[in-house]
Amino acid sequence: MTPEQQIAELQLQVRRLQAEGLIRACITRYMALCDRLNAETPLQELAGLFTEDATWEGRGALYSGRFGGYRGREAIAAMFRTYMRTPAHFALNVHFLCSETIVVSPDALSADASWVMLQTSTFADQNSHLNAAQLTLKLRSEDGVWRIAQFQTENLFSRPTGAWNSSALLPVPAQDS
Repeated sequence: MTPEQQIAELQLQVRRLQAEGLIRACITRYMALCDRLNAETPLQELAGLFTEDATWEGRGALYSGRFGGYRGREAIAAMFRTYMRTPAHFALNVHFLCSETIVVSPDALSADASWVMLQTSTFADQNSHLNAAQLTLKLRSEDGVWRIAQFQTENLFSRPTGAWNSSALLPVPAQDS
C-alpha cells in the first residue's frame, strides 16, 4: 500500500468514526425530545431528525397495530403532533438505550444501526408502563447532517407497573459527626 493509499484509508476510517458519533448524537437527540414530548416540544426539530422520505413504523403483533406506520417527514411529524397536548400525554417518560450496533457504509454516507430500548413511562392519567423494544434504523448523511431514513420499533416486552417517581427520601448512610 502506498503512503497515499494509507492516508486515504485513514481518512475514510476517521469519516466512519465521525459518522458513528454523529449518528449517536442524532438518536440521543431523538430520545431526549421524546422524553419531553409535550405541547412545547420543537416539532420542526424533531421532524428534522428524519429524511424527507423517511419511514417510521411499529413492528410485530403489539406495535404494528398500536403505532402503525408513517411515510415521509410530514406524516411522521403529524404522528408526533398527536402526543403534543396539554396536559402532556406523558407525565414522565425516560428512554434508555443499550446493545448498540452501528455499521457505517464504506463511503460513510449511510448506516444501519440498532439498539435495545427500555422505556419507563407514566401517563397523564398517572398509570405507568415499562416497555422494551428492538430499534432498527437506517440513517443517511445529507449535506453532512445524519438523519433517520427508516425507524422501526418492535416490542420485546410490555407491562403496566406501579408509579415510577416517588417523593420518598432516598436512603443514604448517616453522616458521622
